[in-house]
This record gives sequence, C-alpha cells and structure tokens, in this order.
Amino acid sequence: MGCGRALLCIIFPPLAVLDRGCGTVVIVLALTIAGWIPGAIAALLINYQAQNR
Repeated sequence: MGCGRALLCIIFPPLAVLDRGCGTVVIVLALTIAGWIPGAIAALLINYQAQNR
C-alpha cells in the first residue's frame, strides 16, 4: 500500500476502498458514519490485506 492510499484511508476511508467492491464500500461507510476512527482502521486493514494477497 502506497503513501497516497494510506493517506486516503485516513482522510476519507470509503473512497480508499472503492475498488474493492460494493459490499466493502458499504461496510466502511457504515463504520465511518458510526465513528471516523473505526472506518479509517477498517480501510487500512482492508487495503493492507489486499496488498499482501
């Protein structure tokens, strides 16, 4: 995961997982609405796992 993607995960998490699928975007959006920190953590984890596959 590059620096740009990591920064996007922190600033606007749903946009950072847009290429991972609709379900992922909905989950991260719901977590971001519930609280910014859970959404950012979920986006970081999803992008980290996708990079290591």
